[in-house]
Amino acid sequence: MLLMAADFARPATELASWLLGKWLCRRLPDGSVLRRRITETECYFGEEDTACHAHKGRTPRTDALYQQGGITYVYLCYGIHSLLNLVTGMEGHPEAVLIRGVEGYAGPGRVTKGMGITCADNRLPLTEEGGIWVEDDGTPPPAYTALPRVGIDYAKKEDRERPWRYLVLTEKRETV
Repeated sequence: MLLMAADFARPATELASWLLGKWLCRRLPDGSVLRRRITETECYFGEEDTACHAHKGRTPRTDALYQQGGITYVYLCYGIHSLLNLVTGMEGHPEAVLIRGVEGYAGPGRVTKGMGITCADNRLPLTEEGGIWVEDDGTPPPAYTALPRVGIDYAKKEDRERPWRYLVLTEKRETV
């Protein structure tokens, strides 16, 4: 079942773990669809979260985060990797879930590279027509652990230590 915009209207703090085990889907240029189960996510929640890109307010770069949940926020990291976030929550409160891992690809840069997602996919609706979407096949939620987020040394200590990274326990992985 395709997740709808209403599914993404919930807070990132709730959706980040709920998305584990769901299918991240990508329509490829030849029309085929690549589906991979989500195995790792990370939550970013509002201007109050110093790890969130929108911490310092709305800019042209962060504008997508302020939209109603149900679109993509894809940005370039280190000038090399496009990273995929799913915008969540209500319009006006910037929040998103970073997709850190899917079956076959551990690490957010590997996810986008493996699934052909680039910054050109920023602000797409999470629909089949948009080319990137999430499906729920009814499989029971996987066992997971909650850990501190990574790669956010610039954030305040309390934000660095929040257990807002969610990792499926059975996934064997190699990260970079």
